[in-house]
Amino acid sequence: MDEHDERGTTMTGVDPDRLDDQQLMRELETIHRTRHDTLLYGSNDALRAHNDRMARLEGEYLRRNPSRFVSPGRTREGARERTAGANGRGPADAPVGKWGPGTAAGAGGA
Repeated sequence: MDEHDERGTTMTGVDPDRLDDQQLMRELETIHRTRHDTLLYGSNDALRAHNDRMARLEGEYLRRNPSRFVSPGRTREGARERTAGANGRGPADAPVGKWGPGTAAGAGGA
């Protein structure tokens, strides 16, 4: 569904505030899944539309979920603790996300 905003530009998709929670999550999952291809292969207009749509969907999610759970490892303080743990100055077993602690050496490094 194409609508026009107050600037007269075309926007695609249902207005996020009209989606129920399940529809909003599906839209967010889809837009995050397609993000990389849009960045690499989409036109400037496609990327701009993707940015606008993603911002509107994420904004609606945050509006509906102001008290959502925030993982301590995903905050600046948690990142500092994680870094300190890797350097022997903090808890080495702090959770760091689903992919594990990673390595400072990068791929192929030791």
